[in-house]
Amino acid sequence: MDLTPAVPAPSDAPLKVAAVLGSNREGRFGPVVARWFLARAAGHPDLDVELVDVADAEPPSGRLARADAFVVLTPEYNHSYPAPLKELIDGHFAEWQAKPVAFVSYGGISGGLRAVEHLRQVFAELHAVSVRDTVSFHHAGALFDDRGRLGDPAAADAAVKTMLDQLVWWGRALRKARNLRPYSG
Repeated sequence: MDLTPAVPAPSDAPLKVAAVLGSNREGRFGPVVARWFLARAAGHPDLDVELVDVADAEPPSGRLARADAFVVLTPEYNHSYPAPLKELIDGHFAEWQAKPVAFVSYGGISGGLRAVEHLRQVFAELHAVSVRDTVSFHHAGALFDDRGRLGDPAAADAAVKTMLDQLVWWGRALRKARNLRPYSG
């Protein structure tokens, strides 16, 4: 497990973003949403995104520590977020501090937004800053075709652009602040 602190990056360097896929259920829909998100994030010149999947056996501590920012991809299960995501979050503390967190959610009628509201409280307790705008997929299974393509991408593409632009702003501001003066929480 690599816990080496990240070397301070220049203020204009692309942000290292850990995209956390929060479900490990068999037959999960998360990989479809993750592929969609990663394709959109790949086109953003200010981001260097790496997927962290809670279903992977390898502990992600080093990848979380090196990240400047996070995007949590979460379903909604029983009006909240999945237990493996809670385990990952609670298993770390300093890795989240003074860093921004954005959310992409999916689910039934609420599109995962209740899970996001719970996550905002958890990340606030961990001294992370949640980005206001989110991307949510209501009735997600009906929005994507059998090949994982979003039927009508216009609204989601606009939402992800807004969210990522906010993430970049917060990520750069907080990275600069951490480089000037380490956050002591």
